[in-house]
Amino acid sequence: MDPLSLTTKISAPDIPPGPVVPAHRLSKSRFLAGLQCHKRLYFEIHSPELATPPTPDRRAIMDMGTDVGVLAREFFPGGVLVAETHRQIPAALVRTAELVADPTVTTIFEGAFVWQGILVRVDAIERLDATRWRLIEVKATSKVKATHLDDLAIQSAVLEGAGLVVDGCYLMHLNTQYVFLGGELNLDEMFALDNMTEEVLARRVLVHQQLQEMWDVLKQPTFPDIAPDGHCSQPYECPFWNHCTKDKSPRWVLYLPGVSKVQRMLLQEGIETIDEIPAHVQLTDIQQHVKANVEWISPVLRARLQSVRYPVHHLDFETFMPAIPVFPYTRPYRPIPFQWSNHIEYEDGTVLHQQFLCVDGRDPREELAHKLLDSLGETGSVCVYSEYERFLLFALGDFLPHLKPALSKVVRRLWDLLAVIQQHYYHPEFEGSFSIKNVLPALVPKLAYDDLTIQNGAVAAVMYQKMVFSETDLMERARIAKALEEYCGRDTWAMVELRRVLMERVGGRYL
Repeated sequence: MDPLSLTTKISAPDIPPGPVVPAHRLSKSRFLAGLQCHKRLYFEIHSPELATPPTPDRRAIMDMGTDVGVLAREFFPGGVLVAETHRQIPAALVRTAELVADPTVTTIFEGAFVWQGILVRVDAIERLDATRWRLIEVKATSKVKATHLDDLAIQSAVLEGAGLVVDGCYLMHLNTQYVFLGGELNLDEMFALDNMTEEVLARRVLVHQQLQEMWDVLKQPTFPDIAPDGHCSQPYECPFWNHCTKDKSPRWVLYLPGVSKVQRMLLQEGIETIDEIPAHVQLTDIQQHVKANVEWISPVLRARLQSVRYPVHHLDFETFMPAIPVFPYTRPYRPIPFQWSNHIEYEDGTVLHQQFLCVDGRDPREELAHKLLDSLGETGSVCVYSEYERFLLFALGDFLPHLKPALSKVVRRLWDLLAVIQQHYYHPEFEGSFSIKNVLPALVPKLAYDDLTIQNGAVAAVMYQKMVFSETDLMERARIAKALEEYCGRDTWAMVELRRVLMERVGGRYL
């Protein structure tokens, strides 16, 4: 007998029988995709090749989730892992059934269950007595989200459909207020365990209808006609966004920056492009600039650019945010700066570059701070591109109280180029975004990031962690260090060039 069919013959009393469907056409992740959008679900089943591969930051988030899930198992001593992979589902189902039947097994990790064609792998089920189980879903987040409740709802439906009695649905997540003091992690403090049984039961009554709608969609010869909208990014970015929007105009109204309700209202009124927006529609300043689609220069931009004091330091940090703390006196997802770059511009036009990169697995913060203070000295503006550096300097001061006065002085010297551009300049090629990755190619095309091995901060964080925590080849470590230095240095040299180009834009125009 096919082991995949063993559990599909048992239905929980409160779950109506569903349609006859092929086994394993759905999983909990596909169920959640279907709740977001039936078109996404259809593509995931029938045309997965249309998806855009996960971005480096998305992959990093998924990897952190895996690491948190593995660590959470230590919360349940004596638990048994169903080690069979997604390529070994029949064996996983058999192994799970054996563990369920063994009264000495107190907790099962990654148990596999099937009910009416839906497969779930459960983070943990804890045996309460001979018949009752507690369902625990582990998330690498700091709070409960609506999609977590739907996740628990489909899992509990499948478990009960497979013959288990689920007496409690819990969400296990990180407590970001937990401070790691060094030594062994205190899992009782690092993890929060929230009883979500009532909330899950309220959603369980919807599961059968939701599944029926999904099966109906999947039986159709083509995908449902659902227009891309705000739902495409909630609760997660849809991997089929690029496919669904490939024929949209570059001036599509949904590309208008700002809150999504304005864009939805315009679409409901039949307005497809930004150029069609009527004059009476109230738009923010940036939305007005995007609509006008021309270069705009504030009459006070020149004065703002000239407000810097020399020598002008151009500062950028790179950080990583481990879900599981690795250094004493840090919390989950606490940003840890491991690198900085400083391009120093003197009044005569001379530019000097200084930088710091921690290349081993020790806590980099104190050495980083000391060398940064030496580089910044006591005078000159410190040009940054966002409020992030301000936050990190304050955080360093809190961690290093003996350096807090000096770091506070640096904070008072900060000069935010991002705020200057946002308030006083716009270029059509920004396309509504003031990210340096959009601004730089528009104003200084020769400095676009596409020639670099590392092209964004998410990849920088991943590569740093690889370099200091897992990579053993010395040549590869050296290559990663060089790529990190090139990337961070590009960020600060970009600010030097942006200031120069902007000054040229206003040269002789405003005296």
